[in-house]
Amino acid sequence: YVFQFGLVWEHWPRLLQGAWQTIQLSLAAFAIGLVLAIACAAAQMAAPRWVRGLVTAYVELIRNTPLLMQLFVLYFSLPGLGIRLDANEAALAGMAINFGGYGTEIIRAGVEAIPRGQIEAGRALGLSSLRIFRKIVLFQAIGIAWPALSSQFVLLLLGSSIVSAISAEELTAITNTLQSTTFRAFEFYFVATAMYLAMALACRGLLDGLFWLIFVRGRPAR
Repeated sequence: YVFQFGLVWEHWPRLLQGAWQTIQLSLAAFAIGLVLAIACAAAQMAAPRWVRGLVTAYVELIRNTPLLMQLFVLYFSLPGLGIRLDANEAALAGMAINFGGYGTEIIRAGVEAIPRGQIEAGRALGLSSLRIFRKIVLFQAIGIAWPALSSQFVLLLLGSSIVSAISAEELTAITNTLQSTTFRAFEFYFVATAMYLAMALACRGLLDGLFWLIFVRGRPAR
């Protein structure tokens, strides 16, 4: 076998485009999913019982079904109900909903790690459950849960390769196309693997830096 990495170099702009699309998709899904997770965590703390039941059902559904099946439902099943999403929209929605389910439990664990005395003090001051969550709990809970949220984001980024199954454009989809036209599977998949490794390490370093900037340097009194 003669390695021909020069062929990979010829298609390097396409691979970079795929990597950038992967990062964009993952960041957008992370942002939307984090907002969804915070809303669900707040509902678990302050909403009526029936709303908490809906949140619990959502979390259990997401955590106990494959991401690929969730994508298939969004992309192939929803058109039967008159709701049509293109491949990239379905990929974004599926990844955000999936992250929201896991993120809800991560943030809930962060909430439970906060000393109960702080919450009781808020109630003694006459604050509603929602205001306690916003003013006292949320920032601390995210700080406690940040390492787990960071790890979940990396898993989300790596898991984005699954969306190629519904023809969404990202690094794996582009790599599949290039290797099928050049017949150099080893070279393209080897380089794509290295690119995923580099993206994961870079994102983890960036998230660690944000943690230090926001929760360590930003709160010296703590």
